Amino acid sequence: MAQGNQEEVETVEQIQTPDILGKSIKEAEKILKESGLEMEIENTGEEEIDKENTFIKEQIPNAGIMVNQGSKIYVK
Repeated sequence: MAQGNQEEVETVEQIQTPDILGKSIKEAEKILKESGLEMEIENTGEEEIDKENTFIKEQIPNAGIMVNQGSKIYVK
């Protein structure tokens, strides 16, 4: 029986989104980077964000959702 091209198919690892609610932006960036995810901060209208004193109030997708490695997590 031939195996075909199964070995050539690239699989993307699925990971569970961590809970970053209430964490500082700086801490959340570190957690997401270690998980293989990226963060996209919703535009607050402020020119510069204090990453140590600004805290995550909302994340999309929510914690516990399975996403592809390298996905963006959107935060407010």
